[in-house]
Amino acid sequence: MGGCVSCFIPSRGKKVADPEAGQVEAKPPKLEQAPEPKPLRPEPEEPKTIYIAVMGATGSGKTTFINVASGSDLRVGMGLESCTNEVQTSQSFMLDGKRVVLVDTPGFDDTTKSDTDVLKMIAAYLQTMHKQEKLMSGVIYMHRISDIRVGGTSRRDFTMFQELCGKEAYKNVLMVTNMWGSVNEADAVAREQELREKDIFFKPILDNGALLLRHMNDQESAHKIIQKLTGTDPVVLRIQSELAAVNDITQTGAYAQLNREIMEQSEKNRQELEKLRGELEEAAQAQDEETRMELQEESEKMEAELLRVQNEAATLASEYQAELRRIEEQLHARAG
Repeated sequence: MGGCVSCFIPSRGKKVADPEAGQVEAKPPKLEQAPEPKPLRPEPEEPKTIYIAVMGATGSGKTTFINVASGSDLRVGMGLESCTNEVQTSQSFMLDGKRVVLVDTPGFDDTTKSDTDVLKMIAAYLQTMHKQEKLMSGVIYMHRISDIRVGGTSRRDFTMFQELCGKEAYKNVLMVTNMWGSVNEADAVAREQELREKDIFFKPILDNGALLLRHMNDQESAHKIIQKLTGTDPVVLRIQSELAAVNDITQTGAYAQLNREIMEQSEKNRQELEKLRGELEEAAQAQDEETRMELQEESEKMEAELLRVQNEAATLASEYQAELRRIEEQLHARAG
């Protein structure tokens, strides 16, 4: 038997189907390249705010100087009458790239408040600023060059100013004379020289770094004065350091100085009262009723003044704490 081998020969013209035939090779999607990030522009820095206190006797031109420098409209007293019966601040203004705020203070010879009240207000305000880390760039002390002499009241105010600042802050102090237009120039220059060279006036503070400058009652002059402080490092005043340490106004150098003056004045008043009582007795014996009544009235006034001074000294510590709370609430309300 012959075997038959069958072979499968594909017919011509036919092709075996390719399973991949007709398919297009898939390409991965083209990713768009993210644009390079633009460099961020730094936010403009907020201008630094600096604080400068302005002090001086009543009528020395503190508020006028502040208004001229800042464009503010704080109320100005006439003559020797005080209008600054509490600490107040100017509107801020730009100078040398800094935002400047001037702090107006009442004088220690204020016509509406006692020296104890003035010390209480200034100390409470300065301590509150220190707590809020609003440090002083400096202090300006105003003095009228038109004053023929520096009397006891002005000297007392200047002594209190020195106690408030402390020697360590004198390098940030500017002694500024004003009212040059109301006096003969030669006389004014001679007075300025006396202020500069005499120990009883400005020499001790100038020898420790303070500057003596002139204000010519215009904004340009005021700004030139303030520019002496815009680049200085802030300073902590003596009374701020003392109150930060003990929080008791009766333990400060300013209070000690004021208390000495109060005691001296009280002693003078007591001596005057004893004299009045003697005269009163003489008038009664002479049956001079008119004189007796006048002396009686004067004696009662003197006794009332002695009692007032004693009460102020006794209640200063507690009243200071009340004033401190009032100012803290006031500044908090303004900030809010």
